Amino acid sequence: MLTNREGQRIPNVTFRTRQDNQWVDITTDDLFAGKTVVIFSLPGAFTPTCSSTHLPGYNELARVFYHNGVDDILCFSVNDTFVMNEWGKEQNSKYVKLIPDGNGEFTEGMGMLVDKGDLGFGKRSWRYSALIKDGVIEKMFIEPEEPGDPFKVSDAQTMLNYINPDAVTPRLVSLFTKVGCPFCARAKAMLKERDLEYEEVVLSSGVTTRSLRAMTGAATVPQVFIDGTLIGDSEALEAYFHALEQASTDNCLTATVA
Repeated sequence: MLTNREGQRIPNVTFRTRQDNQWVDITTDDLFAGKTVVIFSLPGAFTPTCSSTHLPGYNELARVFYHNGVDDILCFSVNDTFVMNEWGKEQNSKYVKLIPDGNGEFTEGMGMLVDKGDLGFGKRSWRYSALIKDGVIEKMFIEPEEPGDPFKVSDAQTMLNYINPDAVTPRLVSLFTKVGCPFCARAKAMLKERDLEYEEVVLSSGVTTRSLRAMTGAATVPQVFIDGTLIGDSEALEAYFHALEQASTDNCLTATVA
């Protein structure tokens, strides 16, 4: 039976981490004392749901969490520091800190250690998330105790909705580019000016012009998508932003007149 520990203090644990080829001990006081921290824990680095959805979701919404009073976002797993470090690189985890709970001490103290011996995993963490303020657990979202690896309530959006249901989530921006393309550089500069993060897909042997044409109907780069809608090339992106800014100005003028 998994235990909800809301209102209790987190366990006192020292984590063995590897940084710049040196062993560095990090304590729970280092991570939580005087801070508002969102944590989530998962069965294992490099596993499907953890890599495709759980960790990416928190990285995607990280800056929104920070704008809503969260100081840090931590991902725990019963893996060693070498595995967690490599997973962080593979995931390009810019905002979420990956914490190795190699011996499962923190996970056990949180009441979330489970036996996944049937998968050859041994003792691992059940999937959950928690909001922790100065070392005290305010809220836990624990996945239901059912077969498999449920992923229904410990996601980033559920936690963000708890912290601030009116929080504005970031635009989802992707663009296809080619190395050395000046128009691509222009498009990226426009996005950076507006503090819009983006995913860049560089045309290569894996992603060809044919793929680009199939998805966009165009053979030139850049091609920009925002929230699933194709905007187009750098000129189209400039026109898109101009229209948004003009609409914002018009709304302000209307409000002033009213």
